[in-house]
Amino acid sequence: MHHKDGRSSFRTLQKFSPDYAPCTITKYESERTGMSVVVVDREGPKVNGFFTLATEIHDDSGAPHTLEHLCFMGSKNYKFKGVLDKLATRAYSNTNAWTATDHTAYTLDTAGWEGFAQILPIYLEHVILPTLTDAGCYTEVHHVDGSGHDAGVVYSEMQGVQNTQGELMDLRSKRLMYPESVGFRYETGGMMEQLRVLTADRIRKFHHDMYQPRNLCLVIVGDVDHTNLLSVLDKFETSILDDIPRPDAPFKRPWVESATAPPLTESIIETVEFPEEDESSGEITISFFGPSCNDLLHATALNILLVYLAGSSASVLENKLVEKEQVASAVYYSLEVRPKILIQFALSSVATERLREVEQRFFEVLKETAANALDMTYLKDCIARERRLIKDSAESSSTPFSEPIIYDFLFANKDGSVLKEYLANLNEFDQLASWPEDAWRTLVRTWISDAHHVTILGKPSAALSEKLKSEEKARVEKQKEELGPEGLEALKKKLAAAKAENDKDIPKGLLERFPVPSTHSIHFIGTTTARAGAAKKLGRLDNHVQKLIDSDETKSPLFIHFEHVQSSFAHVNLIISTEAVPVALRPLLTVYLENMFTSPIERNGQRVEFEQVIMELEKDTIGYSIGLANALGNPEVLNMRISVEVEKYGSAIRWLKEIIWSGIFDIERIASTTVRLLADIPEAKRSGSNMLSAIEEMIHSDPASVVRARSTLVNALYLRSVRYYLKEEPNVIIEQLRQIRDALFQFPNFRAVVVANVERLSGPVLSWKDFTAGLDTNQPLSPLEKRLSRLSEAGRNPGRLSYIVPMPTIDSSFALSVAKGPSSLQDPRVPALMVALSYLDAVEGPMWVAVRGTGLAYGTSFSRDTESGQVSYSVYRSPNAFKAFRTGKSVIEDFVSGKTGFDKLALEGAISSIVLGFANSQATMAAAAQMSFIRQVMRELPDDWNEQMLQKVRNVQAEEIRAVMKEIVLPVLTAGTANLIVTCAPVMEEELVTGFEGLGFKPEVRPLAYFQDDYGVKVPEQGNEDEEESSEGDGESE
Repeated sequence: MHHKDGRSSFRTLQKFSPDYAPCTITKYESERTGMSVVVVDREGPKVNGFFTLATEIHDDSGAPHTLEHLCFMGSKNYKFKGVLDKLATRAYSNTNAWTATDHTAYTLDTAGWEGFAQILPIYLEHVILPTLTDAGCYTEVHHVDGSGHDAGVVYSEMQGVQNTQGELMDLRSKRLMYPESVGFRYETGGMMEQLRVLTADRIRKFHHDMYQPRNLCLVIVGDVDHTNLLSVLDKFETSILDDIPRPDAPFKRPWVESATAPPLTESIIETVEFPEEDESSGEITISFFGPSCNDLLHATALNILLVYLAGSSASVLENKLVEKEQVASAVYYSLEVRPKILIQFALSSVATERLREVEQRFFEVLKETAANALDMTYLKDCIARERRLIKDSAESSSTPFSEPIIYDFLFANKDGSVLKEYLANLNEFDQLASWPEDAWRTLVRTWISDAHHVTILGKPSAALSEKLKSEEKARVEKQKEELGPEGLEALKKKLAAAKAENDKDIPKGLLERFPVPSTHSIHFIGTTTARAGAAKKLGRLDNHVQKLIDSDETKSPLFIHFEHVQSSFAHVNLIISTEAVPVALRPLLTVYLENMFTSPIERNGQRVEFEQVIMELEKDTIGYSIGLANALGNPEVLNMRISVEVEKYGSAIRWLKEIIWSGIFDIERIASTTVRLLADIPEAKRSGSNMLSAIEEMIHSDPASVVRARSTLVNALYLRSVRYYLKEEPNVIIEQLRQIRDALFQFPNFRAVVVANVERLSGPVLSWKDFTAGLDTNQPLSPLEKRLSRLSEAGRNPGRLSYIVPMPTIDSSFALSVAKGPSSLQDPRVPALMVALSYLDAVEGPMWVAVRGTGLAYGTSFSRDTESGQVSYSVYRSPNAFKAFRTGKSVIEDFVSGKTGFDKLALEGAISSIVLGFANSQATMAAAAQMSFIRQVMRELPDDWNEQMLQKVRNVQAEEIRAVMKEIVLPVLTAGTANLIVTCAPVMEEELVTGFEGLGFKPEVRPLAYFQDDYGVKVPEQGNEDEEESSEGDGESE
């Protein structure tokens, strides 16, 4: 302790409980170092930390970003790379970090307080007193390898994003919005050309200037022991005082004491090209400066105004530009919290030749809005809904308030007074509800419609794609030439020496000093299940909630599963079987589902337009959606969800009934949706990782799969036929949509899931009576579709397919290999497989050290999917996916052969990571309820399955792990047992083909079009090119 009387040196600045959230917020500040601590106390199994530094730099060197990586390489008393993460893994923890323009945040994600408290001081020492060695900077940031190619973890990461559409447009916008004296102008991630010349000394200087305790705020969310926390921090401060700049030395607070951006003196519009072979559509971003971020009332008003303008299909900009005029596929908005708030709009998928015209139309609509009467009823509904959403977020988020606390630390008074004003209550919403129309109109004019702005027109360019490719190839060739064989050999040795220095073994004794914490401080959230109707066939339950349900039930035939939690909201889900939908019509589900909540309805014989439907839905709910039930453990069924305040439970069920059966198939609405979905396809096809997943869906799923039928690579062709028929024979599409509705919405297909405080529900079962009225309730419940039954032959028996897909829109490569795995959680190999994959995937574990640690890829991971009976291995954003893949394979081979043994402490860490995974899946009340339903209904597992599995996992022996690595894991990286997909920059194609052939694969080089499928629907409008594409797509699962 700092004080002689034993008191902590941390004094309390603020302590309050928001009147709308179940938590308490306390702000402390150290009298010794000025370090800030803000604790959000809330119940649950998780404790989350965000250790945030205000970071400001006036160049594109990437120094802030490099530290986000280098701080994990060792610290003063823990000089070994990986020691932090190995200790964290053992303590049920996971570490990560991010770099924003204005701050760097280091995260600690832990199950239980005991593990968090154990890791906290070690983590903070890594942040404040990292080693920052030359060797660490060389491997992590940038180096040229022995083959003459540029590599390094940070370099590879930025290589993957620097020439993307979003990055190019954002950088130009920043350059025009901010002068050279303002840090928001710069790319803090680092530009490739600057990363190539960045020195370790430059990085060390930035760390010395910014990484000081007085510039650090610890944001901690969870079940926190405050006395223990302050004791840990007092000891930590004592340990670093001799190594940090004097706390009373002059210090310029970043952002607060820096130059601020001057107002824009004119509006600027510029065109920025981005590499893309498909030149049909581009993007528009429009940026404005707003008021001070510390002006709570106007910041809140602006947020509500943006919801009014662009928050839904009924809002002004979305309704006119997207729904009616169809000149963009969406209008997005954002508010970036900065000293002067940054207001941004983005218009996506705009026809390239109309970019300038659409930008002008955007402002015409805004000016018309400001000049005419506002819809004050809808505006007041927006205010009320935003208030509800904040209350819901405070309850449902696993880390409520972390973001506003970080921004308060960056830009507000250090005493916490602004923080309390922002978070203690929602009084500003009451003030805004009384604002007259003129005040809102003034707000639109002042900050948006009449304000100076910067517009960037993003224009696709095939020529730029070719230019970048040839320039990069020429640069690397020149680099190789200049280095020569001797230079390359010297670099190879330099890299090997740096790796050797980085990878020194961590002394066993160091790790053993820290025991695995007990699980007593991990407080899992309890839920109580009750069942009604057909759900009772799963077994009768005896608890107070079931008695409530039984007292309300009037022999309801409907399957209703209740999860009782302490909540102010009711989440009503309807799980819907898709088996009855004809396979040929399943691709049309994309249009059908997209239109569910945005179509007109018939009510009491009168047509209610879709705008009115949306406004009423938003007035009654906090959220509504329909889509694949991935979150409920089965992507082959649908989940229709409406969330409301608990008092409006009956209203949610009435909405379900009305949306399902009273929706009108309106040709104009369907056409608008189809055009919008088609417009989004070029953008979706620009992402290497997204297309990797899309190709995987196409080759491993049967045409009957709903996942496959809704894939981008199906939509690319099928939606064109929908567009054609809507013009030429619209009744064909209307009839098909009716067939889908009739097939989906039958009584046997329904399972209702209600997550709520059941004690507060009015008529929990009786409220469903009207929903089922008129349905044939005598039919038996349909079984839930299984993902396994909808796999293709290639998905059921992988090992014969390998594809390399060049994409001009990416600068790096991505790989995915898939092989057979267990198809049931009851498979006796599952516990050993869980431990094996946890062991391999650990941060600073075998794969991390071999692949990411050597700059071969930004990351790799294994995935186990028992629903499809598959195990997969992915390489994410690599300068050469083959090298990353080959290295990963050799790691597994060494374990299988016995050349590499299993480390006892790392195995303990792997088991701790599995415990953390269980906690992550149940971090909030809603998540705990969801997992309870998945366990009981979707997976039909016993009540104590979690406990059983954790016990089995703890009993797994090393030989069992070696056995599953040989039997299941190694085949995932082996030709003949795995299917392989690679997406890459065109310049990499040749090298990747040669590399993977050397591993025994027989890769076919195919364009994306090869994998497209039109489900047999061919129309004249598509022409020869599209017919050719679709015929290619039909052969993808040979």
